[in-house]
Amino acid sequence: MATINFTRHLQRYLDCPSLNVSAGTLREALSQAFAGNDRLAGYILDDQRRLRKNVAIFVDGQQIRDRRHLSDRLRPDSEIYILQALSGG
Repeated sequence: MATINFTRHLQRYLDCPSLNVSAGTLREALSQAFAGNDRLAGYILDDQRRLRKNVAIFVDGQQIRDRRHLSDRLRPDSEIYILQALSGG
């Protein structure tokens, strides 16, 4: 099963423990993570269900390509990391 991990910073403000999911795409995995957790979904996705600009997701060490449809493919043992994207100097 793929594993979704949230940074400690996100865990400080939102109920988002790491979890294992069975999914073929990132969107499918996130749907499972957001089930019953609208607050988490609202933080990660905008009102168009796209990834918010202030959030970054890495799958198996690579930043995702499809921020709009979240169609990046997952392997059964994929590691997904969700974190805030920081900017500034």
